[in-house]
Amino acid sequence: MLYQAYEMQRSLLGSASKWAAIGAQLLSNPTLPMGYFGLGPMVASALNVFSHLYEDRGKPEFNITEAQMDGKAWPVTETVVLHKPFGALRHFRREGLPADAPKLLVVAPMSGHYATLLRGTVARMVENQEVWITDWADARMVPTSVGQFDLDDYIDYLIEFLQFIGEDTHVLAVCQPSVPAFAAAAVMGAEQDPCRPASLTMMGGPIDTRASPTSVNDVAMNRPLSWFKNNVIATVPFNNPGAGRQVYPGFLQLAGFISMNLQSHMMSHYEMFKHLTMGDQEGAASTKKFYDEYLSVCDMTAEFYLQTIEHVFQEHSLPRGVFVHRGKPIDLGAIRDTALLAIEGERDDISGIGQTRAALDLTPELPEAKKQYLLAADVGHYGIFNGSKWRNRIAPVVEDWMRTHSRAAKPA
Repeated sequence: MLYQAYEMQRSLLGSASKWAAIGAQLLSNPTLPMGYFGLGPMVASALNVFSHLYEDRGKPEFNITEAQMDGKAWPVTETVVLHKPFGALRHFRREGLPADAPKLLVVAPMSGHYATLLRGTVARMVENQEVWITDWADARMVPTSVGQFDLDDYIDYLIEFLQFIGEDTHVLAVCQPSVPAFAAAAVMGAEQDPCRPASLTMMGGPIDTRASPTSVNDVAMNRPLSWFKNNVIATVPFNNPGAGRQVYPGFLQLAGFISMNLQSHMMSHYEMFKHLTMGDQEGAASTKKFYDEYLSVCDMTAEFYLQTIEHVFQEHSLPRGVFVHRGKPIDLGAIRDTALLAIEGERDDISGIGQTRAALDLTPELPEAKKQYLLAADVGHYGIFNGSKWRNRIAPVVEDWMRTHSRAAKPA
């Protein structure tokens, strides 16, 4: 009944949002005097904020059409090059890119948001690299006839994507996918797959959540797995393509993230209200742009979500050496030539300091010269992969790391 109640509420609030938008437009109409006197501008701003908060959102677009390089705007092409039931491989390339530019697979989180959450990541990396990204599907849109999707499938998808792109490909995993990407590198290393990653950059990933546990880790640790099965797993309603599928709804994940920083989110909307009241549309636009993405959520399959809770946050299976893929133990010692870069944010309140760095200690057969750690000062979780600090301070380190450890690079 949880999902049905949400759908009913969403329908009601969606209608209210549309009426609020109409009201805001009327009160802001320059031909009507109420837009200039009394409470008109204030009411219009309040309605505008309400309308934006509760409007019905679908899957956002990347809309990366050009890249600025050397004072020139280079067109960027975007294509889907491989379709899978639970995700597609999306390709970005700018014109004028050198033939020997590094190939980069960006692994987006499957954690309630669409891959477009990494729009800023792709926009920055497409300047100097040929970029692919995992564009995960909304589980409620996938028919039950195609089967389930769990951690094993996630790892299989990454391996297939890397084999599709080809040899000497670099991987950038943001947050949650650091674990399956790390596991995929080990599986491919053990099989001496020629398409194993040349380098793997993990950013704010929960490799070992026993290091500096955050409130997110505490929630997962303080409840048995049965609690999650009984309280947060829902069935997709009949009016969706994935009707009958068991999922962890994206709206629950979003509610959890918002509750962690509720005061901050309230202040952001209050600031947007003030900007609108003063007629500062540009000031309000940046907040709107952020929440257009942040409030667009999707569902993940129940089996993937529960296995992530169990193996990543409760059992710590990968750092303890007991994680398996398709029934076979994963040997992190098989990573012998995939260069590892671990990046953490000093102010990250989702993946604590040390959780990603742990990967460097779990690969005993990898030479120290192929390991590097970066602690980004004064950077939170979102700022690791988006914003000015990502563009100017973190991305250049990633680019240098890839070029240094490309298998096609000539030794110095």
